[in-house]
Amino acid sequence: MSSCSPIHLTLPHWDVGSRKIRFIYLVNVTSFRLTDCPNKSLVVPLFLGADVFANTDIRTENHPRHHAKFAKKGLATRIQFSSGFRFRGLKVPTVNNSLWFYSIQGLFRVAFEMYSKQDQLSVLENFQDVWKSQINDSPLKTSYSLTVQLDFDPYSGIYDTGLRIEMSQPQHGQVGSDTGDTSADHDYCSFPTQSSQIEQSQAAISTVRHKLHSLDDRLSSEAQSCAEKLETILLLLEGINRYINGTLEEKDVTETVSALLKAKDWGCVYSSSLLTCVGRWLGQQFHAANSSISQKVEGFKVHHIERISDLPPAEELAAELFPEAMQTLLLHWMGLSEESTLEKRHSEYPILLLILEFANHNLITGVAHVLYSSLICK
Repeated sequence: MSSCSPIHLTLPHWDVGSRKIRFIYLVNVTSFRLTDCPNKSLVVPLFLGADVFANTDIRTENHPRHHAKFAKKGLATRIQFSSGFRFRGLKVPTVNNSLWFYSIQGLFRVAFEMYSKQDQLSVLENFQDVWKSQINDSPLKTSYSLTVQLDFDPYSGIYDTGLRIEMSQPQHGQVGSDTGDTSADHDYCSFPTQSSQIEQSQAAISTVRHKLHSLDDRLSSEAQSCAEKLETILLLLEGINRYINGTLEEKDVTETVSALLKAKDWGCVYSSSLLTCVGRWLGQQFHAANSSISQKVEGFKVHHIERISDLPPAEELAAELFPEAMQTLLLHWMGLSEESTLEKRHSEYPILLLILEFANHNLITGVAHVLYSSLICK
């Protein structure tokens, strides 16, 4: 009989406005994944019941009763994990290593029954593609006993998603049992490829050292030609040092990224992979901020309900309601840098505000409401 430490898993999560909903992928009646599957038709995303019910009017001690109600409709399930699995950030009794999960249909049902309108909108915006892709899923069984993980938690230090680890099989299939077969045939702690993972890690370290030695040699032999690049090189090295030490801060990244963006002319705007990457990242960040922006806008409308036709100037509205980064992007895109005349900025700010209202799906000014109405009617 073998004895070893359990496998500690960190469930991935989905940012949904102010909520974070953890999930797993159900592969079949005994297997699951924590990482996405290239063939999405083979997996079913399941969302952690504790997160689905977080910040609702349902008291925690009443959650199991509601979970069971949704389970009868095939919208939720109680998953019994093999005793060899443990979960970071979750208090799960070892004698009952089980958790409740919801299908995407179940998540939507809970959201539209228990969430605020704003949270309902966040769920709709974030999960509509998942709902469409899983629309033909069969109802969930009331319980599953998962004993096989088809990938590794990326935080566990093992990254080979092709590995299949057979966990010790429970002796009883019903939910709540925790006794398992711990014979050598199911010794899930003997990873056949763990040594190769260590070898890969050592090879990576060796490569890093080789590149650093190569950089040292080049700086020694070509110091004069590298002079103009030294400041940027120093920023990069300092960033690496802070990253390794765990002290990297946003301002450090800002300086490094800014230096790299200015390092050379990166080519045509129509074919720049760098601009495309930055644009995608910015778009994702701005989209994630939509929920908090909507809350701020709703608060502003309530506060100004008596003077809705006499709102502050566009520049003040934009500064109060929308992130500075959004304004900075549009200002420079429109050619309105800090050097622009005050009169020019004032004349263009209503357009900038209108763009921000439309892009964030939050209409504030009368112009935005009129234009939006005319657009959707066409």
